[in-house]
Amino acid sequence: MKRKTIIRSIAFLVLAAIVVWVWSRWNVWFGNPTESPYVSSPIPTRILLTFGDSIGENRNVSWQCDSMLLPSHLELQDLEETTMQTIPAKGEIYESPGGKTAYYAVHLRGLKSGHQYRYRVCTNEHYSDWYEFSVSTHRGDTEFLFVGDVQDTLAGIANHLLKQAFHQHPRAEFLVCGGDLIERPLDCYWDETFKTLDSIAQTTPILTITGNHDYWKGVICRLDPRFWLVNSFYQDTSIGDNQVFTVRYNDLQLFCLDSNREFMYLWTQRDWLKQQLQSSSATWKILVMHHPLYSIKGAANNLIQRWMFNDLVQEYGVDLVLQGHEHAYARMRTNGETTPIYTVSHCSPKNYRIEFDEQFDRFGSGSRYYQKVCIQGDTMFLTAYDAMSGILYDSLQIRKNGTESEVVDLAQSIPEIITFIPNPNNRKDRQFAERIQAYKERKGIK
Repeated sequence: MKRKTIIRSIAFLVLAAIVVWVWSRWNVWFGNPTESPYVSSPIPTRILLTFGDSIGENRNVSWQCDSMLLPSHLELQDLEETTMQTIPAKGEIYESPGGKTAYYAVHLRGLKSGHQYRYRVCTNEHYSDWYEFSVSTHRGDTEFLFVGDVQDTLAGIANHLLKQAFHQHPRAEFLVCGGDLIERPLDCYWDETFKTLDSIAQTTPILTITGNHDYWKGVICRLDPRFWLVNSFYQDTSIGDNQVFTVRYNDLQLFCLDSNREFMYLWTQRDWLKQQLQSSSATWKILVMHHPLYSIKGAANNLIQRWMFNDLVQEYGVDLVLQGHEHAYARMRTNGETTPIYTVSHCSPKNYRIEFDEQFDRFGSGSRYYQKVCIQGDTMFLTAYDAMSGILYDSLQIRKNGTESEVVDLAQSIPEIITFIPNPNNRKDRQFAERIQAYKERKGIK
């Protein structure tokens, strides 16, 4: 009898501990912030230029205006010619807890390589400003920028940082975002995102993948519809409710996954990725996903994503995997002096505690980062920059010789910077500070 009482007491204490733990984590797992009321602008706003489909010359333009569907179109002029096209827009209403907005999109097809275009959008006789963009002609050369999570605070500095990055790299032809471009799926953060992209989004193609912050939390996560209404190419490329996309741009092909989804969705994405990689004739293959296949927060993280996709990365000659989510910088190789290269980066005001796994070649912590990918014929140059200072932080090159690739690390003389000010009363902070010190001693970092 006494033994049964002890067992029941232990079971009760374990159950109580689980209840307390779940209660403490409930808001983290399932809590969604309340959206404040908002009113949509009666003139076209939040204009975004992006890719149209798998053909690199095609473009889409999206915008939002008012709270009802009204006659809308886009005017497009090829600056090499004198004719003006008027292209009708397709619209859709989305009503969120805070308000209602009409979203519009136009597909621009048949654009000509090497030509400069200008356009403006119109809803209900209200016109936007004119904007210009060009279509690339360098068949052997490509240059673009990548940012991991941005998740800027309201009235943040991300716009300044991105403008500074494009000013420093004026040849960059488009921007790839590794998910979590917004802090939460609320109108106030969508507004902040477009302030971040102001003067960039209208003239430079933006390719954004989903991050966990683009989803409403729940037992089954729900993607905020504004994501695919804004990033309109997903409306035509999603596979079974998976936000996947691929585009061939010169000798480069980008493959974009939605790593936030549940197991059954990831399985569908695996089939899609395998098919796309098998059929690709691109010289350079880059995979873009939110959750790192090799986590820098702990070896047990993201195991499902690694199990689903990493063998395809290795088997089908993916050169580079661009990832975010974990709010630090890291770079690694798994196959010695050859590809693939895995990188993690972010451009967010938030910095996370990380592990310093020895299989990674390089780390960075305590700042924001962006990366530049530059392809010149048979060579890819991958560089990372401290977004706050614009200073070069990492550099390597990949040389192709047929199906063989050689990786050359050019960052040996660039110091690694690991900055962190621990809270002495926080146990996890103290442990992280100890890991930093051990890593610095191992690498000889002062």
